[in-house]
Order: sequence, then C-alpha cells, then structure tokens
Amino acid sequence: MKTKYIIAAAALVISASAHAEVWTLDSCINYALKHNLTVKARRLEIQSGELDVTAAKDRFLPQISAGASQSFSYGRGLTSDNTYTNRNTSNFGWNVGLSLPLFQGLSAIRQTDYAKANLRALVEELEAAKDDITLNVISAYLQVLYAGEMCNVANEQLQLSLVEEKRRESLLEEGKIPELDLTDARAQVAQNRTSVVNAENNRTLALVDLAQLLELPGIEGFDVAPIEDDGLTLYSAEDVYKRALHSNHSMIAGRRHIEAADRNISLARSSYLPKLSFNAGIGSNFYTVSGINSESFGPQMRNNFNKSLGFSLSIPIFDAFSSRNSVRRAKIQKLNAQLEYENRERGLYKNIQQAYYQAQGASEKLRAAEASEVATREAFEAMKQKYDFGKANSTEYETARSNYVRAMAEAVQAKYESILRRRILAFYNK
Repeated sequence: MKTKYIIAAAALVISASAHAEVWTLDSCINYALKHNLTVKARRLEIQSGELDVTAAKDRFLPQISAGASQSFSYGRGLTSDNTYTNRNTSNFGWNVGLSLPLFQGLSAIRQTDYAKANLRALVEELEAAKDDITLNVISAYLQVLYAGEMCNVANEQLQLSLVEEKRRESLLEEGKIPELDLTDARAQVAQNRTSVVNAENNRTLALVDLAQLLELPGIEGFDVAPIEDDGLTLYSAEDVYKRALHSNHSMIAGRRHIEAADRNISLARSSYLPKLSFNAGIGSNFYTVSGINSESFGPQMRNNFNKSLGFSLSIPIFDAFSSRNSVRRAKIQKLNAQLEYENRERGLYKNIQQAYYQAQGASEKLRAAEASEVATREAFEAMKQKYDFGKANSTEYETARSNYVRAMAEAVQAKYESILRRRILAFYNK
C-alpha cells in the first residue's frame, strides 16, 4: 500500500514538472540582469552621473534673471526742502540682468572632466555588478542541478532498498533467512525514504535561492533545464589573472575611480585662480508722491529707463584655508581609490586562484569518484550474488550497497564542482 502512495506522489511530481516553465542558464542570467535590484540601482547611479555631466556643462551658460518690486510708504517724511510733512509715496520698478562667466578659474572645465570621469567609473561599476550577478546565477543554477542529481541518487538508493525488501520477504516465507533480516531491510527503506525527502527539500531550497536571485515571486511553475559538462579548458591561474586585470569590469572601474580622483584634485585646485564675469542689465521705475504732480506711468518708464554693463573680477587672497583643505581632502580620496583598487586586485587574484585549484581538485576527484563508482558497483553486484547464495550476511550486503551509493554521490558532487569552477575561470578569462 505504501508503495502505491509513493508511486502516486511521484506521478504528481512528474506531472507538475511537465507543466513547469523550464529555464535555461542563459535565460536565467538575462532575466536576472534585467530585474535584479542591485543592477537597477547601478543604472540609477548612471542616470545621476549623466545629470552631473549635464550640470557641469551648463556652468558655461549665462544666467539671466528678471524682477519687479512695488513699495508703499505712509506718514511723515523728509522733503526736498529739508522739512517734514505727511506724505504717501508709491514706487514700482523692474529689472532684467545677465551674468556671463568669462573665466571661472578653470573650475567649469575641470568640473566637467571630473563628472565625465566619474560617469565612466559608474558605467564600469554597472558592468561589474552584472558580472557578480552572472557568477551568482551560474553558481545557484548548478546548485539546483546538483540537488536534482542527488535526488536521483536518493531515489535509486530507495529503489534498491525496496527491491531488497521484497526479496527478503520472499526468502523469509521460504524460511531461508531470519525475521531480523527483513526488519533490517524495512528499516533501511524507511531511512532511504527520509533521504529522498531531504534531497527533494534541498532541491526546493536551491530553487528558492535561484528564484530570489532572479527576483521571482515564487517557484511555482519554475524549473531549470539540465546542462552537460561542455569540457571547458582548465586555464592557468596566472594567465587568467593577467587577462582579467585588463578586461575585468571591476578592475576597470577601480582605475576609473582613480582617474576621477585625479580630476577632483584638479577641480579643488581651481579655487586658487581668479574669476572674471561679464554683467549687463536693464530696468526702469515709476514713482508717485501724494500732493505732487508726477508724470504718468508711460513717460516715467521711458524717462527712467536705464542700462548697465560691467565686468566683475574676483581674486582669492585668503579664504581661511578652505581651498587648501579641499585639495588635501581630494588627495585623501585618491589614496582611498588606490587602496580600493589594490583590494580589488587581491580579491580578483584570490578568486581566480581558488577557482583554479578547486577546479583542478574537482577534476581529479571526479576521475577518482568515477573509478570508485564503477568498482563499488561491481563489488555490490558481486556481494549481491554472494548474499543470494547465503555466502554473505546482511551487514556485508548493506556495507557494499552503502559504498556504491556514496561513490555515486561523490561523483555527482565532483562533476558539478568541476563544471562550476571551470565556468568561473572561463568567465574571468573572457
């Protein structure tokens, strides 16, 4: 009866998988790059950097402003003949002014250079974030496949246990084995069923991790397609590192940040230079005093119309060390950028070295595990025949079967470890 329930549950799982949308590795990577929140945040930073460049260029443009004012005065006031009297006055005026920067101590030019250098760094940071997401998706994707393979191993172990349970039931009916042997077989079946449940839970959790990385709402209808070992070359760690120093987006971003820091130092030094601007303006006003006949609005506006032209020069002499402190602060920012670049270098070298030696170890482990799987399978088949003829006990049989299952699991683990590390090396080597 229990076997029927297991078969029915397996049929439901297969049916659900058949209706699930199967995602390839490329589709997972593309979806993550489009929807991942970190990548979206980097894109917003680029938009902000583009606005900084636009704002820096706009500093070359003139500033034009217009204004108007209306004022009223009531009560005693001094008159033109030096006496006081009660008068009400009204004054209206308007003006338009223009200010054109002619020389800003090179600050506008250097601000534009700094904004462009910073934008280039932000673009590379976006690409570096995409690289990180891609590597994370590859790792999570392979973890799902590895967990699926372990489910197959657990199910195969369960099938072997069920077959052995049936066989011992028949032998017990014929009186060829003690009842204890059947009890041991049933206990093994129960343990293997637990292993199947644990393996399926592990695969579900791996799917959840991948779905969360892709920013999917859940894993319903979500599954991944298998991939085969494409036989990627095991590149030398030193060769990969030398190539990655020039092509890796994180390293390029680090160099861009240093370049932007240099531009920031130049920008800070521009405050030592004088500034020259051209100013122009026009305006007029209308004035009335109670008790005195004044010209009407139109004539006053024409008669009071005025124009102005001028130049303004500002020479910094002493600004309480503000410029000096700005330069020193910019130099400190450059030192921080250089330290960050060195940290990225070391992190890159560490990641490549680890990936290389892990791939090398996984390849050796895979060859050994495959050989062990063949040997343990043959040993298990031989032990099964001996046990069938009563020349081996149940303990020896279970030991041989456990060795075979363990060898299968180790081969699966080594296979996906080798695929993952080789893909990481190939990714850095592009």
